[in-house]
Formats: sequence, structure tokens, C-alpha cells
Amino acid sequence: MKTISPDAVQALQALGKAAEQSGAPPRTLALAHLRASQINGCSVCVDLSYRFKKPGETDERLNMVAAWRDAPCFTDAERAALALTEAVTRLADRSDPVPDEIWNEAARHHDEKQLAGLVLMIAATNTWNRLNVATRQVAGEWAKSAEAQKWAAEHAAAR
Repeated sequence: MKTISPDAVQALQALGKAAEQSGAPPRTLALAHLRASQINGCSVCVDLSYRFKKPGETDERLNMVAAWRDAPCFTDAERAALALTEAVTRLADRSDPVPDEIWNEAARHHDEKQLAGLVLMIAATNTWNRLNVATRQVAGEWAKSAEAQKWAAEHAAAR
């Protein structure tokens, strides 16, 4: 994708960075990224969620994201973020795409800036998912690149 439109990739990366700088918990943002990617069937982003998991994150929790409602390992704030992620990702699935109760529950756990960051992460993830799926990107290929290693090092340094 970068060779096709480097400016677009740079803009999407900036959007993700803005989400990360919102003060929203990094693990929560990563869970939202993984859940949206699962819903959209983006193997590239699902793969990246495991390869570059946040410090303190466990394989158990990542494995349970698809069944988060029944998994006891998520906080109420994370559950609210995952519910919001599903609503924003599946806009066409209901007449009221993001019901007040879902939004209000997320707002109860996250301040305005964090909530904005969460919505930005969900939007950016949905865009990445659509680009990766539409262009038939292969899971694991990007993670092997020098660019991916640089990205991982930068994000590790920011932790």
C-alpha cells in the first residue's frame, strides 16, 4: 500500500498516533484495534495485534477478545470500549448504529479526550482493514519488513 500512496499511509499513521496520544489506555486501544480487525476479517491487523502486543498484555486476553462478553478477564472500561468498537465498526447493522447506552457507558469510563482517541483508533483501524482486505495483503508479510521493525522499535521506545 505504501508504494501506491505513501501520503495516504502517512496520514493514517498520523491518525493512529493521535489516538495513541489521547491518554486512552494503550491496551484498550489495542483491544479495540483487534476487535474491529476480527469483525472485518483483516488477517494482517489481527496478526499484528499478536506480534506487537502491548506490555503487560497476555495471550489469554487477546485470544478472548472475540468472546469478550463472556470472558472474565476484561475490565468494565475495556468492555465499554469493545462495545463501542463493535457499534462503530458495524454501523449498518442496526437502525441506531451507536445507541446512547453504548456511548454513555464508554463516556463513563473515558474522559472526552480518551473517548476521542478511542473513536479515532476505531476509525483508523476500519480504514486499514478495508485497505488490507481490498488489496489482499498477506498476514505476516508486513511484519517481516524493515518498516515494521522500525515501527515496533519506535512504539517500544514510547512505552
